[in-house]
Amino acid sequence: MTLLGTMKTFLPIEKLSKFSWTTRSSKGFVRFVGISELLIGAGLILPGLTGILPILTPLAALFLCMIMVLAIADHVKYKENHEIGKNVIIIVLAAFVTVGGFALH
Repeated sequence: MTLLGTMKTFLPIEKLSKFSWTTRSSKGFVRFVGISELLIGAGLILPGLTGILPILTPLAALFLCMIMVLAIADHVKYKENHEIGKNVIIIVLAAFVTVGGFALH
């Protein structure tokens, strides 16, 4: 997650053409998604490592689920059905972290 977020945040947009949605999105939106992914990655990892604000982990996982739902909608809109499987896998894993994390609090 953080590697992809770093790429979307700092690489020139032209280098991101392997992600089909980046070719049809504005530079600002691609950067926004990248920064969001970096923050989500930090929210998934840092609370567990530091013990500080552990409620952030299930919240970050919930936001990841929301981003993946929007990604699926975009893939459906542009008939990129072969891309949806990855999003579904991420949703299932993130939902597991979300439910488990909120159950602990």
